[in-house]
Amino acid sequence: MNTPNSTNSSLNPQRVLLLGATGFIGRHVLHALLEAGHSVKAAHRGNAPAGHTNGLQWTRLELQRLLRPAEWHAHLAAVDVVINCVGILRQRLGERYEDLHHHMPAAIAVACAERGVRFIHTSALALREGDKSRFLSSKRRGDDAIATSNSDYAIVRPSLIDGSGGFGASWLRMLAKWPIHFVPRAATGRISAVRADDLAQAYSALVALPGLQGFRECAVGGTTAYDYGEYLQLLRGVHEGSAPPAHVLHTPAWANRLGAHACDLLRLSPFSYGHWILLQRDNLAQPNRLPELLRRPPGPVTASKGAAWRDFRWA
Repeated sequence: MNTPNSTNSSLNPQRVLLLGATGFIGRHVLHALLEAGHSVKAAHRGNAPAGHTNGLQWTRLELQRLLRPAEWHAHLAAVDVVINCVGILRQRLGERYEDLHHHMPAAIAVACAERGVRFIHTSALALREGDKSRFLSSKRRGDDAIATSNSDYAIVRPSLIDGSGGFGASWLRMLAKWPIHFVPRAATGRISAVRADDLAQAYSALVALPGLQGFRECAVGGTTAYDYGEYLQLLRGVHEGSAPPAHVLHTPAWANRLGAHACDLLRLSPFSYGHWILLQRDNLAQPNRLPELLRRPPGPVTASKGAAWRDFRWA
């Protein structure tokens, strides 16, 4: 089994193509890679973000159109590792679940196998065969395709992520401040929330490895398990004694399912039908590879905003 090298990764800098560099996870990963001394070609879809720093090159890629392995070969030139942090919560014009969650990473994996490039892919915990959510099922098909690609790959499966730039993370912190917490009665699944800065350091540790065979399935999360209601109280500050407990109102499953479909249709919040499914399942990192990658215990998620909520001036 591979273990992260204890030497500073800047002594062995890697050339990384980072997809989804302007997204929630990607922004934190980009910061960690540059901090470790790697050179990064960061993909974006619109105008190149403002700002510049050594070791960073912005490149525009229309990812939804790069669905065949041959279309990736030119982009893999002079690249040691590809990191895919691309994901969409909801479909929109020109962006389909099947293209971005399944066909694109499948094509990258095959191209990486053909060129001897390592591939680190971001997925999710608790995916199951036959999930009725297209968001979840497309991710599962993408993972299955990568696993049969013959590439040197790692599939990173984080639990719930807390940090700056996260639509869901910011929403949950807002809900936690309310005096009443609306908790679905069926939301019995447990989560082991992870800080975005710790997650990013795990990607940096994977990049520094000469091979990824020991991390094909890489579940990462915090060290404490909470259900949804307990997690809201944590973000509120109840555990730290900085706020009184909120009143809990349990809501029926039919209302939550209807609300999830309404949110998908109207794009009202990060709550979706896929998330409604996941709330009913354990979302725990088992085994948790994060302490192994960090070579330390992961930091706790707290009511106060810590390092996971840092600003990024270069993007």
